[in-house]
Amino acid sequence: MSFLNVLEEVGKDFEKGLKWAVEYAVPVEKLVALLFPQAAPAIVAVADATSLIQGAVLLIEQKYAASGAQSGTGPQKLAEVMLLAGSAVTSLLQQAGISADSGYLQSLISAVVGILKVQAMPTAKSAA
Repeated sequence: MSFLNVLEEVGKDFEKGLKWAVEYAVPVEKLVALLFPQAAPAIVAVADATSLIQGAVLLIEQKYAASGAQSGTGPQKLAEVMLLAGSAVTSLLQQAGISADSGYLQSLISAVVGILKVQAMPTAKSAA
């Protein structure tokens, strides 16, 4: 499945309501920071960058869902997420020692969208 198709699928799911996707996000950075305190500053910067991307994706998806324009909007959504969060994410990643260009940011956004997509998958019902 291409990045654009994933964005479109996530957008469709937002019409059904995915508020729980953010509520149940696992705070892994807290656990890793406890286990590896010397890496805590970089971990926090990367976690903040990821959270910022996630928030931007959710905001843009909600915007498109509210307007009813879900189909064929992947490139526009990506451009809006990049515009909304790109420079702040780049700055946060630089704090963690990660040099991020536009292609890298697009890959990060794609990964976050993929994770949101997996979180949105319906749970399998047990056969009784």
